[in-house]
Amino acid sequence: MNNQDTIVNKVALSGLITFDLAALSPKGDRILLDIKDQLFHGLILREKDFREFIKSTDWSQYQDKNVAITCSADAIIPTWAYMLLANKLEPYAREVIFGDLDVLETFLYEKSLADLDMSQFEGERIMVKGCGDIKIPESAFITFTRKLSKVAKSIMYGEACSSVPIFKRKL
Repeated sequence: MNNQDTIVNKVALSGLITFDLAALSPKGDRILLDIKDQLFHGLILREKDFREFIKSTDWSQYQDKNVAITCSADAIIPTWAYMLLANKLEPYAREVIFGDLDVLETFLYEKSLADLDMSQFEGERIMVKGCGDIKIPESAFITFTRKLSKVAKSIMYGEACSSVPIFKRKL
């Protein structure tokens, strides 16, 4: 085999770092706690009944879970009801937010990105992986790009064989 037959991986030699935001996927199950079933006739939250629900629920079932609290019924829910739930979940749940599962996922990624050490990307050429098995909120790509553009030499999106240039630092 001569030099002309040698296969060269130009991507590996380019110094390009591929980063998959799925690597930041927060741990723990995602649970939606919808209080619509606690409403009287599906319309009204009665304090006595709700407090009985709070008292009779085994909150340990939420151990190490990420919980999104919501009410999918078209009803006015007093703020204290959500506060009671948050208080009961606090000793068990990993995270508790108000909203649906999409809001929860966004919150979890934002938290992971806030803790990410960006110095590892200082002066580097970064390829942000575009496709994968895990659904990543668009907001995570936005937050990551904003943080990355402060330190990286360049940012691309996609795969090495098919990328979209996002940012290139001017010299």
